[in-house]
Amino acid sequence: MKAWIIDKICDLNHENQPLKQVELPKPIPAKGDLLVRISTCGICHTEIDEIEGRTPPPNFPVVPGHQVVGIVEESNETEGRIKIGDRVGVAWIYSACGHCEYCRSGAENLCAAFKATGRDVDGGYAEYMVVPERFAYPIPDIFTDAEAAPLLCAGAIGYRSVALTRMARGKRIGLTGFGASAHLVLKMLLYQYPDAEVCVFARSEKEQEFARQLAAVWAGNTTDTPPELLDCIIDTTPVWKPVIHALECLKPGGRLVINAIRKESIDQEYLLQLDYPKHLWLEKEIKSVANVTSTDVREFIRMAAEMPFKPEVETYAFDRANEAILEIKQRKIRGAKVLVIRN
Repeated sequence: MKAWIIDKICDLNHENQPLKQVELPKPIPAKGDLLVRISTCGICHTEIDEIEGRTPPPNFPVVPGHQVVGIVEESNETEGRIKIGDRVGVAWIYSACGHCEYCRSGAENLCAAFKATGRDVDGGYAEYMVVPERFAYPIPDIFTDAEAAPLLCAGAIGYRSVALTRMARGKRIGLTGFGASAHLVLKMLLYQYPDAEVCVFARSEKEQEFARQLAAVWAGNTTDTPPELLDCIIDTTPVWKPVIHALECLKPGGRLVINAIRKESIDQEYLLQLDYPKHLWLEKEIKSVANVTSTDVREFIRMAAEMPFKPEVETYAFDRANEAILEIKQRKIRGAKVLVIRN
């Protein structure tokens, strides 16, 4: 089968072909697994973190990609919850142990045996992949393959982020960074909390305008100050500077939720500017988002179908994977980018 692989860590400021296209054997499903013939795979900033070594794969080479949509072609002694011919999605959570204290409490995202699709095991930048049946999710007919892909990470991690903000009706919330996840979060917030005021911080004027088109009440640069202090903020940027500024924009008792698997070190000097009275006093909080649970994925897909809303997507032919990765690195983003493996 055709596949893209990461075979080494490299700097995308100097490398324009970080992925290599190869031929790999078609995977064979183990007991309890499904074989999925892939149609699309969302493209995520996490792939950049893998390539540049901030969250490196434990072994090379690896097939990246964790927002996978395809058709079940084979199964091996599964429970029968998903049938051959069903359309399913695969998310960042590939597997967890199922019996530790975290898994038993529904926090399988914190399991020490957590495996990530496209990092710890081969993912969706390929024609086929295998996945445990428990971590495959039926896709509602309302979504095309390309529309469904971003729901599996950008949407699900956004859903978890909103829950961690303790958002409620009438509150003001900020979104720092306006890529694939944040644009879905804005739509979701306005569905869940129609009277919410959503402010967007983004470096790009195009992203700011896109946010206004989606009904943000205010949009400015990541260093601008909104008209009023905010109850909570979700940060989806890969750097530190917006984190420090976001803390300045919180009300007393406000919460900043950082939705990023890693932060780049290029601007770590901003951490030295952290001032306790200015940034953290008056019971302000910082909360990180760690992975997603299978429940997050299932609940967000259900909500998206009920709303319904469609992600803004830009599709790329299979041979353009490197181009799409570099565009995310360069912040050339409007909505979500999706790799089309099979039409």
